[in-house]
Amino acid sequence: ALLWLSGGTEFLPNYKCQTQSKSTAVVAGTAAAFSAQIGTLLELYKTPQVSVTYGTFDPMLSDTDQFPSLYQMAPKDSSLAHAMVSLLLHFGWTWVALFLSDDLKGEQFLRDLKAEMVKNGICVALTEKLPVTKTMYGTGDVTFMSRIRVSSANVHILHGEAGSLVTVDMMNHMLHSFHGGFSFSPHQGEIPGFRHFLQAVTPSRYPEDFYFSKLWAYSFDCSPAGSICEKFGECRPNTSLEFMPGNMDIMTLSDPSYFVYNAVYALAHVLHKIISEKMEMGSSEDADQLQLHPWQLHPFLKNVRFTNSAGDHISLGEKSSQMAQYDIHNAVNFPAGLGLLVKVGEFVPRTADNVQSRDRCSLFPQTPRSVCSQSCLPGFRKIPQEGRPVCCFACVFCPEGHISNQTDAERCVQCPAHEHPNSERNRYLPKVVTFLAYEDPLGMTLFCTALCFSALTAAVLGVFVKHRDTPIVKANNRALSYILLISLTFCFLCSLLFIGRSSTATCILQEATFGLVFTVAVSMVLAKTVTVILAFKVTAPGRRMRRWLVSGAPNFIIPSCSLIQLTLCGVWLGTSPPFVDTDTHSDHGCIIIMCNKGSVIAFYCALGYLGSLALGTFTVAFLARNLPDTFNEAKVLTFSMLVFCSVWLTFLPVYHSTKGKVMVAVEVFSILASSAGLLGCIFAPKCYIILKRPDENSLKGLKDKRGAKGNRHSKVLSHESVAYF
Repeated sequence: ALLWLSGGTEFLPNYKCQTQSKSTAVVAGTAAAFSAQIGTLLELYKTPQVSVTYGTFDPMLSDTDQFPSLYQMAPKDSSLAHAMVSLLLHFGWTWVALFLSDDLKGEQFLRDLKAEMVKNGICVALTEKLPVTKTMYGTGDVTFMSRIRVSSANVHILHGEAGSLVTVDMMNHMLHSFHGGFSFSPHQGEIPGFRHFLQAVTPSRYPEDFYFSKLWAYSFDCSPAGSICEKFGECRPNTSLEFMPGNMDIMTLSDPSYFVYNAVYALAHVLHKIISEKMEMGSSEDADQLQLHPWQLHPFLKNVRFTNSAGDHISLGEKSSQMAQYDIHNAVNFPAGLGLLVKVGEFVPRTADNVQSRDRCSLFPQTPRSVCSQSCLPGFRKIPQEGRPVCCFACVFCPEGHISNQTDAERCVQCPAHEHPNSERNRYLPKVVTFLAYEDPLGMTLFCTALCFSALTAAVLGVFVKHRDTPIVKANNRALSYILLISLTFCFLCSLLFIGRSSTATCILQEATFGLVFTVAVSMVLAKTVTVILAFKVTAPGRRMRRWLVSGAPNFIIPSCSLIQLTLCGVWLGTSPPFVDTDTHSDHGCIIIMCNKGSVIAFYCALGYLGSLALGTFTVAFLARNLPDTFNEAKVLTFSMLVFCSVWLTFLPVYHSTKGKVMVAVEVFSILASSAGLLGCIFAPKCYIILKRPDENSLKGLKDKRGAKGNRHSKVLSHESVAYF
């Protein structure tokens, strides 16, 4: 720097030994340390220094108090960590090892990179700081390579400056380890005409530039025509930089060269603007006498902005809004230590929160994986492992009613009420609407059974009407038998209300009809039982019980009991009637159409009343079971109520342990079974006598039966004479 400032061969501070004008600006070298060393000296003369440091933006050189005359061509490197993390996410690499230079710049990059990695769920398997040294292939280098080989991560991030162990020769010593590696370099556009210029340039075209002659002599071992160097042979006519010997690729513009190109253009724009302003203020004769001092460039350098021939926007100074862009290269290694960097993508920050990465090609036959734990497939979710990084996790299957439709899901999402998960728990399936339909085999079976029992009950009623004048029909009040048969017919038919898709009308009719017709049927049995008891309590004429029996007092039991049930049902339907509801939780794959009871209290009041009536009837019938009777009426009534109560006592636990249409089928079956129990136990013996033993269903048969039994049945005549009316 002193030689350049003094212009001579000796260091003479504050003296200029050269005759021509001194340069007004310096385009410094590629190393940040070199720019920092000469920056202080150049500041004494206010000479602008445009640093073309290769690599990341150096915050030390941006200190305007220490280096007010230094300008960096590289944009502020705030997005390098973001760029690397974007590339990791692109390939799904979440388990990486970090190797960074042991200096302030390495510390800053480590903080920035770890912050980006934490935000994106990427973990660090290993962090190693490499000493800053210029000794390649030393003991530290071997140690560094051994650490890479034992790392559990398949992806390694290396970051450092020239002179650190990170810059060892990857093409020879580390050929195998870094095959397929990516490198980030500041973005550079393609300069139009640059390649054509290199193909056509020769020393003869630029004889005044001794650099070309020196380059030809060094690279091709020949001297151009007219050269003063005679120890080399004459160059061939087709000698060109395009066919540079060795493995040097001079046709591709390097990153430092691109920075130099932009730095020269920046200074050219500044000089052009200064000269233009001076010429506008002075005469045209002053153009050749313009004197520029270095410090005059600073105001213009701080505000210079232009677009270079490659289409990139260039700006300097503190107000620069230039965002760091990067070219992504793939390191391809060949035998004999040859290698090639192929541009495979770009990192372009669109906005502060949106970064786009583009791959132009892929040189991986198979993309390597670098993860701590294998990805959780859809249908699973991640659970962290205690004491390990967040990238290390276990996978568990989503619970019932939940799915995950993406890889590495943090949690499973609950299915909507009308959908359920498939067996893999990775997508929704619509639930099937289900109810006890007539088309179902179970529904069709119950439907046919109900119709058959209804027809059978009607047939029994027809038999009783046809033989209405026989003793067995007249016994125990034939009118009650008719009403009981009609009510049993409705009991069988009311079960049909539970089959098919429910509606508001059917929901109301189900419970109301069931409660009323069964109350009538049970009260009929109670009335018949009371009739039997009263008949055998009549021991003498004129007793009060005889008047009750003759006056038909037992018949008032039916409307009284039915009126109570009717009142309960009326209150129930008037306050909170049943309505159509859906059950989406009992069966995970079905939506069950069902009838909601409305008021649960009213429902259990009506059901409890019916149960109390049935239990009371059974108790009365049980107490009268031993009363003598020609047709064993008391025993028949007792057994019928035993069957009835047994069916409904069994129904309660079974009903509450089932769900869906099976629950409805259990209720329908209980209705049919209890009704069939009453029909079979009460009327089957009578029909057998009427149809198969008509001789026992006559006065002569009854007299023969009484004569055979003797005086033990003396009360039978009294009972029958009362009951036949």
